[in-house]
This record gives sequence, structure tokens and C-alpha cells, in this order.
Amino acid sequence: MEVTKITDATRVFKIGQLETRALRGVNLSVQSGEFTALVGPSGSGKTTLLQLIGLLDQPTSGSVFINGKNATRLNRNQRADLRRGSIGFIFQFFALIPTLTAYENVEMPLLLNGVNAAERKARVSEVLESVGLADRAHHRPDQLSGGQQQRVAVARALSIRPTFVLADEPTANLDTENGKQVMDIMKRLNQETGVTFVFATHDPRVIGYAERVVTLEDGVIVKDTK
Repeated sequence: MEVTKITDATRVFKIGQLETRALRGVNLSVQSGEFTALVGPSGSGKTTLLQLIGLLDQPTSGSVFINGKNATRLNRNQRADLRRGSIGFIFQFFALIPTLTAYENVEMPLLLNGVNAAERKARVSEVLESVGLADRAHHRPDQLSGGQQQRVAVARALSIRPTFVLADEPTANLDTENGKQVMDIMKRLNQETGVTFVFATHDPRVIGYAERVVTLEDGVIVKDTK
């Protein structure tokens, strides 16, 4: 099943008279259960493409489909609803709320989605257990290591039971061992639950986990290897 599709997508950024073409007619289809890496040098367009897939940005031209729905035809609130209910995010800098515990950070998207208290408790406990942090549920981010904070971010992304998860340089701020632990967890959860992962990276060790590698250069997909 196709979970997201990008068709003829361009993204042009304008600052005054300066125009930068970050994406140039990109086409990409991602199937359910994939574990896919977007790779390429800085400025290749991989983060821009990830933002289009995640509905954090709109293409200048072209279309973005999520679960068969053309998201580019939706208004801002409709896109936000679709994003909040279907897409999990893992960010390079963790993006945890510092005053909340691990449990509360994972619970936040469920509160926003209107999930009832009993279901929230069950889901948060389940995903924290799945990333090995059940015993750190009531610790704040400043009481956790970088690797543990990123594992909380993985749990938060999975708490909504997303169609797919997007990760932007998920190991960039971690040492080798913690980066390996995070990637091992993501890979295991992909295999056990079937949730789709798409991640942007330039780290060869992370690329090695991918079952599909999509390479971008100058805003164009130049290679797609499965």
C-alpha cells in the first residue's frame, strides 16, 4: 500500500531577487513498511523533501499525497489535522518540552488528538516500554542522556500509531553507541509493527540500516536503490 507519493514537486525559495530551487520536479512513492533513507550532500534537497512529505511545507508546484489524499488541495487546518493524525516526527535536536517528563512528552500528541485518558495511559506505557525507557517515564529531559532523549522522541512519534514516521538526521547529535541504539530500536519497531520510516541522513552507518536508499543531488533524485 502506498502511504505517501510526491509528484512533479518543485520548491523554490525567494529572498528578495535571489531565487533558490531546492527541488526540481521530484517524483517519489513510499510503500507501507519501508525503511528508507534520503541521502545526499548538504543542499541536495533531502530535508526540503522530508518537510514536504511531512506537510511542514508546501511545494511551489506539484502534489503531495498522504494515504491517497492530495494534501496540496487541503487548507492549512486540514493539513495540520492530517499531519497530527498520520505522521510521526523525530527531530535532530529531540524537540522535547523541557518542563515535561518523558511520559508527558510522549502523551502530548495524544492529548492534542483527543485520545481518552485510559487509552493515553496504555499507549504511553506501551511505547516507552518498546524503547526501553519504562523506568525513566517520570524523568525530565535534563535528567536523561542524549540517547535516552532521542528514544523518548521515537516513542512520542509512535504514540499516535502513525501511518509513517519521518526522521531528520536522527543520530546527528548522538555518539556512536547511542546512535546505534536508536537505529536498532527504529529498525526493530519497523520490523515488529510494520510502521514505515523515512529518514534523512548523511551518516554512512545510518544509511547501512536502510532497505532503500534515495539519493538527491541539486534538488533531483539521481539514484533509487532497493
